[in-house]
Amino acid sequence: MQRYVAFLRAVNIGGESSMVMADLKQVFVSCGFDGVATYIQSGNVVFGSPADDEAAILAEIHRGIKDRWGKDVPVLLRSLPELDAMIAANPYLGENSDYTKLLVTLLTHDPGADKQDALASPAGETGTVALVGRDVFVHVPDGYGRSKLSNAFVERRTGVVGTTRNWRSVLKLRDMAAG
Repeated sequence: MQRYVAFLRAVNIGGESSMVMADLKQVFVSCGFDGVATYIQSGNVVFGSPADDEAAILAEIHRGIKDRWGKDVPVLLRSLPELDAMIAANPYLGENSDYTKLLVTLLTHDPGADKQDALASPAGETGTVALVGRDVFVHVPDGYGRSKLSNAFVERRTGVVGTTRNWRSVLKLRDMAAG
């Protein structure tokens, strides 16, 4: 049984995107997934599946969400081994021990290494980003709320749908998936 984390984009930021996490958990259970748990109110779901076909798993999640809420929500999926590789690949881990200033934007697919130049920090920005496969690592020493390196910035520059999580959440979700 492979363990996964599903990261839903733009959930519970208010208005029409709100989802009760208990209902979201039930959707994953009804999809046949095992050991389902949610983490905080931002669309993070840890679960197990005997399947290892990412496209099939995502199709099942999309169907369940569509059946329950009648809308399409971008879902990004990472297996436990992919989370471990992501954590090992973060080039900013030694630069800041404040994990609220380290983030990752998970992308639906690898936009290609040529997009690294497109992710250059705008003038006046103190933060930096690094593209590694389908993950964009973000280091914002002045805080994410003051940064121009938002999820929208990464999506515009790469042309790929993504969702951003702070490093503390990533580590917690990894531990949940491993436990």
